Amino acid sequence: MSFAALKRHAAALPGATTDIKWGADWVASVGGKMFLAGGPEPGSWASCSFKVDDHRFLELTGLPGFAPAPYLARVKWVQLRDPKALPLADLKALVTRSHALVLAKLPLKLQKELLAKG
Repeated sequence: MSFAALKRHAAALPGATTDIKWGADWVASVGGKMFLAGGPEPGSWASCSFKVDDHRFLELTGLPGFAPAPYLARVKWVQLRDPKALPLADLKALVTRSHALVLAKLPLKLQKELLAKG
């Protein structure tokens, strides 16, 4: 499994948009709020980061291949350094959950609009 599979999965989620931020980081956002970041772009990613549930943060950062995400650990983001740390289905589920967590913080009207498009 490579980071490319997570990138494709994130881009396909309802209301997801993608762009390059900070010069070389590929970012997937929903409603203008990011839920997955990876890089460098273009090229083979060295890592990616995404939001997790509060109760999963310590569990995941204790696993090999994961670490607290730089600058975003305080808001429960993890950095995935090894795409083989968990099975692909589990990683996709974590990215889907990151999308859901960020979407849930958006205004209800915007949530409905984004889900109607997706």
